[in-house]
Amino acid sequence: MSKGFLVSLEGPEGAGKTSVLEALLPILEEKGVEVLTTREPGGVLIGEKIREVILDPSHTQMDPKTELLLYIASRRQHLVEKVLPALEASKLVVMDRFIDSSVAYQGFGRSLDIDAIDWLNQFATDGLKPDLTLYFDIEVEEGLARIASNSNREVNRLDLEGLDLHKKVRQGYLSLLDKEGNRIVKIDASFPLEQVVETTKAVLFDRMGLAK
Repeated sequence: MSKGFLVSLEGPEGAGKTSVLEALLPILEEKGVEVLTTREPGGVLIGEKIREVILDPSHTQMDPKTELLLYIASRRQHLVEKVLPALEASKLVVMDRFIDSSVAYQGFGRSLDIDAIDWLNQFATDGLKPDLTLYFDIEVEEGLARIASNSNREVNRLDLEGLDLHKKVRQGYLSLLDKEGNRIVKIDASFPLEQVVETTKAVLFDRMGLAK
């Protein structure tokens, strides 16, 4: 790659983004691709401390706008401290969640103004968007059932939300897919992990111009 390539992974709770990424990493390394993986909120010290505040199950009184602004603050620090330097070093950067999560969760899920969220995303990122967004789609009930059956997964404040919010989040992602179909590619996450990994690999390799 002559310059860095930014990929974001998005999806409802329980879609399996992290598992797919873990399976893809050795494949990319075999290809000689320098990869930085990171997550939102978090990724850097300040971001991780903000993550603790956002996802703490005891913080049920958090106002939706407070939640949004905390995500945006974490996003900015994470970007300047970790993501941009890696892109400047011509690395592949794979982010577990990015700008689209704010639209889906706080916009559609919390019913906050989408235009305001778009402005805040623009402000925090100086207009940076992923070169490719992989959206892992799954029925809400199936995703939440996966979480419930995985005793090793952290249970955070968003996992405790009602079914209605999670359904709104998924609709938000599907709306973004309709709006930005060139950047966002839908991956059916209901299939077995091995199949989802192969589909994801094919899409990623094609966009990056890597031989399969």
